[in-house]
Amino acid sequence: MKLLVANRGEIARRVFRTAKRLDWTTVAVFAEPDIGAAFVSDADISVGIGGPDLADSYLNQERILEQCLRLDVNAVHPGYGFLSENAEFARAVIDNGIIWVGPNPDVISSMGSKIAARSIAASAGIPLIPGFADIAQQDDEALAAAAGEIGYPVLLKASAGGGGKGIRIVHSPDQFTESLTEARTEAMRSFGDDAIIVERYIERPR
Repeated sequence: MKLLVANRGEIARRVFRTAKRLDWTTVAVFAEPDIGAAFVSDADISVGIGGPDLADSYLNQERILEQCLRLDVNAVHPGYGFLSENAEFARAVIDNGIIWVGPNPDVISSMGSKIAARSIAASAGIPLIPGFADIAQQDDEALAAAAGEIGYPVLLKASAGGGGKGIRIVHSPDQFTESLTEARTEAMRSFGDDAIIVERYIERPR
């Protein structure tokens, strides 16, 4: 069995350790700045996939899949963050006859998007924090209007986010535009998706 981890850092090292206990061959992919990182040397095989820009490396689906096929990889572990919640990548891996060590792509589609997840929860009758999550209305004006209706402070959250990335607390309307730009930029850089939801920020939950 040959396993590629489409991630970096500690999560890649943990997966490699487990794979080696199973006597599997391990493959690391890395961006140029990570060439000397421990996870790269931990793997049996390591291959560069791009420069420091995440979109050119750890978020580059085509390049990672290309290496999977070139190296005859049997399985892909996505780790967390990056492409782990990208249903399109999961389907591409499976469609190429490679084992996807992660959730079913349909589940990722439903739960990887906070917009979709809110809709599913609402349809199930689960109480939700007041918010606005509409993929069809992502312009700045619509989101700002939603924030005004919800009432400040609000929380801007990347729909595709995880690990605290793409999140900003906004305490007043005059902070909104700058915070939205920051959240969108971080979301696109980290997840390749800049869709944002707006929720009421609960300052004192208890």
